[in-house]
Parts: sequence; C-alpha cells; structure tokens
Amino acid sequence: MNHPDRPALRTAMILVLSAVGTSACTTGPQLDQPAAPAVTQAGPPAFPPQDIVGRWGLAAYHKEEDRARTEAAARGQCKQPYVITLGPSGGVMMHLADQATPTELRLRSVSGKTYIGPADGDPAGAQDREVVLFDGRILILRWMDSEIQGRYGTMVYVRCGTDAPARTAAKPKPRTAPPPPR
Repeated sequence: MNHPDRPALRTAMILVLSAVGTSACTTGPQLDQPAAPAVTQAGPPAFPPQDIVGRWGLAAYHKEEDRARTEAAARGQCKQPYVITLGPSGGVMMHLADQATPTELRLRSVSGKTYIGPADGDPAGAQDREVVLFDGRILILRWMDSEIQGRYGTMVYVRCGTDAPARTAAKPKPRTAPPPPR
C-alpha cells in the first residue's frame, strides 16, 4: 500500500505545526518588554509604630510546634533586650537582615495584613516582615523573603517588664524580744 501523496502529506503537516508553533510565540508574553509593575495600595497599619517601641526579648523558630518554647526563650532574653525606638521620620528603628546597624522601617498594611519594612520598597517586599501576631505583649514577625526566612526563622519578640512576675518585698525578720535584764 503505497500512497503517492505521502511526502505531500508530511510536508503539509510540518507546515501546519510550524504555523501553530510560530503563532503561539507571537501571542505569548513578549520577553523584550518589561512586565508592568503590580500596583499595590498601602493603607494604614493595624497599630501605630509607637505601640512596638520598647525593650523586647527576642528568639526565633523554624517549626510552628516550637512557637511556645520560643516565646519562653524570648522572655529569658530580657537581660539583653532588643530595643525598638521611634525613627526620625515616624517609623521604627530595627535591623534589616544581615545589617549591623538599625534602619528606619515603616509599618504598612496591604489586603488586611501589616508589614514592617523599608519606606522605599513595596509592602510585602523581599526585605519586609509580615506581622503574624501583635497583642501588645508579643510580636511575631515572618520574613517575606524565603531565603532570609530559612536563615533567621520566624521572629518572636516578648515585651520585657510588663509580663514579668511582680517582685515581692523581702519579709522583715521577726523581731525577737530583748533578753530580760539580769
């Protein structure tokens, strides 16, 4: 069963496949044109910067099941607290990843989540941290960059002094009656 049109059929198939392949290239994304940046509208944070100013015990965890243990470890770090102060422009002074000196960071909110990061970057950018929890006593921050998150883990800050047990005054020794005169 020899078909005299077999070479013509093969040529037609190649042309059709080439045309489909070429048309897919022209309708897909153009590599030489930069993608339009996503526009994100940052809103006010869930709490003002001055709410996190203070002295904090700091520890970190990588596994969620270690969170309670890490909170206890952070409380123990109040002897050498991590200090957060107000910045000159209304932000907070904190360290960025791998930076020895603090930088002024901003609190911003996007889609109901609050982030702490540089003022010149987009909220939820690579240098930002997402506020996982803040109740006034505990602040939990997760790095947005997965490589930094892998190195530093989820940061747990426990406020120093406010939840420390109250010190009780030492009880005076009972006075003994003076010895009777002889």
